[in-house]
Amino acid sequence: DLVRTAGPRDLVLCALTGGASALTPALQPGITLDDMRAATTLLLECGATIHEINALRKHLSAFGGGNLARAAAPAQVVSLIISDVVGDDLDVIASGPTSPDASTYADCTSIADRFGILHRLPAPVVERLTAGLRGMAAETPKPGDPVFGAVQNCIVASNRLALEAAAEAAAAHGYRPRILTDTMTGEARVRARELVEEAASAAEGLSHPEGPFCLLAGGETTVTITGGGLGGRNQEMALAAAIRMDELADCQHIAMLCAGTDGTDGPTDAAGGYASGSTLCVARDCGVDAHGHLADNDAYNFLDRTGHLLRTGPTLTNVMDLAVLLVDAPKGKPAA
Repeated sequence: DLVRTAGPRDLVLCALTGGASALTPALQPGITLDDMRAATTLLLECGATIHEINALRKHLSAFGGGNLARAAAPAQVVSLIISDVVGDDLDVIASGPTSPDASTYADCTSIADRFGILHRLPAPVVERLTAGLRGMAAETPKPGDPVFGAVQNCIVASNRLALEAAAEAAAAHGYRPRILTDTMTGEARVRARELVEEAASAAEGLSHPEGPFCLLAGGETTVTITGGGLGGRNQEMALAAAIRMDELADCQHIAMLCAGTDGTDGPTDAAGGYASGSTLCVARDCGVDAHGHLADNDAYNFLDRTGHLLRTGPTLTNVMDLAVLLVDAPKGKPAA
């Protein structure tokens, strides 16, 4: 209501960060908060990416998907943005309230259909998507729309910046940092195994005088929930990494930390978890079945019982997740 009163000589400043999509659910007529919550939950549970989730959110919102810029036009708009999405796509961060939206109602329907949840979405959501497909509901403003003529979107913090800061800290502690990626996506347990294998490969070419490596990866993985346990994507990565380290020969020289930069991971009080080559030895001593916990998506209770949870409390900044692997030369390997 405020920005609708803005004129061409006014400046609208927007500060956008992680959680903005959830905190600004100004919905289209006929869509309730419960409808939006149910639709989002369905997509989360089936492993949809944030890009896919926000495509639907934008088409149910009167605020996201460029609609704030549409309401503010012809005023000048400057958005200062902390990115919490892979690739720093402006139309996805906070559901892109001041950014053009390339997604369509057809995309939303296709996403829901691909995950097999179209028939499970709340009726008002299906009705809105159907109306959009028939041209009876307005599309979000697209690239080239004149409403964006006086809009500037500026990213002021991102996962890449966090990785670079972590690399500097690692170097200060005697490690040779290597940033692998800031666009890590996919199943958490699969990415964890791949990172452990990358670390083991790096260790093979490492000798003690060279100093240890610090491998860094950032992004946001997903978990397809099939069990009834408790955890989050970073905790599941830590558990899967511990299992893979146990499967490989001599991983005592590798340690891994997986954490959410906002200090929270899933519906838990933990930011993530640790893993090392000795984690499963600890688990066996405690009588804890790692494979059973992973199958039940119950990484939290596994890590809690083995003392491998990371609890930081809220950091109040969200630039997605970090995976940090410390890699030393294998024990007994001769010096170069």
